[in-house]
Amino acid sequence: MQLVGQGRFWTELPVGTAFRTFGRTITETDIVNFVSVAGMLESLFLDAEYRAAHSAIQGRPAPAALVYALSEGLVLNATGQGTGLAFLGMEMEVKAPVVQGDTIHVEAVVTECRPASKAGRGLVRTKNSVVNQRGEVVMIYTPLRLMAGPEAGSVTEMV
Repeated sequence: MQLVGQGRFWTELPVGTAFRTFGRTITETDIVNFVSVAGMLESLFLDAEYRAAHSAIQGRPAPAALVYALSEGLVLNATGQGTGLAFLGMEMEVKAPVVQGDTIHVEAVVTECRPASKAGRGLVRTKNSVVNQRGEVVMIYTPLRLMAGPEAGSVTEMV
C-alpha cells in the first residue's frame, strides 16, 4: 500500500526545482493563540485602542514569527513529511506586514542540493518567498535542511 503525503527525498530536489504551496488565511484566533503561547503580549497584537492610536500598520498585524511558522507548516506538509531530518539554519528578511485576513502561500526554489557527510542523507537549501493574496512578497527566508534519501532504510511504503 502506498503511503500518501510523504515528502521528497533530497535526490528529488535538484537545484532549480520550484513549487508553490496551498494558501493559508491568517485569522484572529491564529494571532491571539500564537502571541499568548509565545508570550509576545505586546499591545500592538492585543490592544485595539493602542493599535488605533499608535500603529503604523492598518489592521491587526501578525507577528513575523507567526508568519514564518505558518509558512514552514505549508512547506513541510508539502515536501518534508517523513524525509525532513533536521533544520540547520537560515536567513530571513521581512518585506511587508501581514495582517488578520491576509492569505499567504509559499513559493520555493531549491538553491542548493548536495550529499551530506553521512550516506543516505543530503543538504537542501531553498529560497522561500511568502506571498500574500495581492501577489506581494512579504517575507523571504532560506532554510538549510538535512533530508533523507531513498537509500536503504528509508520509509517509502506503509506495510
